[in-house]
Amino acid sequence: MTAVSEASAAPSGQLSADPLALERQVCFALAVSNRAVLAVYRPLLEPLGLTHPQYLVMLALWDHQRSDSGGTPPLSVKEIASALQLDSATLSPMLKRLEALGLLTRSRRAGDERATDVELTEAGIALRERALAIPPAVVERLGVDIAELEELHRVLTRINVAALAANSLTD
Repeated sequence: MTAVSEASAAPSGQLSADPLALERQVCFALAVSNRAVLAVYRPLLEPLGLTHPQYLVMLALWDHQRSDSGGTPPLSVKEIASALQLDSATLSPMLKRLEALGLLTRSRRAGDERATDVELTEAGIALRERALAIPPAVVERLGVDIAELEELHRVLTRINVAALAANSLTD
């Protein structure tokens, strides 16, 4: 049991019945988990010269490249932003830094000057090989069975879909 859950558990070992108890808040558990998991990634990504948000951008580009049969156009900034659930204003500085690192190029789309295409460079493609060590290292450091992580991923995906749908109702 963690210090937070020990401090807030009812004497019988049950969670407090108070619906506003900190340990019952999904948002709190997700926020703490987010910080803790990102702290696991940080030292693993450092040798690659990437931050976690930059790593996510590279994952999106590597996914696209892997599924590219040769005739697929490059990803646009808008498509990457959509895949990562970011706005373009947040994504653009990250892309600029990744371009400065020589991992990708940005160019205006022919026929539509409003759209910016993003493509991996040879260095960006090569970095994928080194990044292959990240997922197993994360699993090892978390000390959680891969089946549990896969189930957690499924649950979080359902939560994300529901939260996005709920947010669209209030927009």
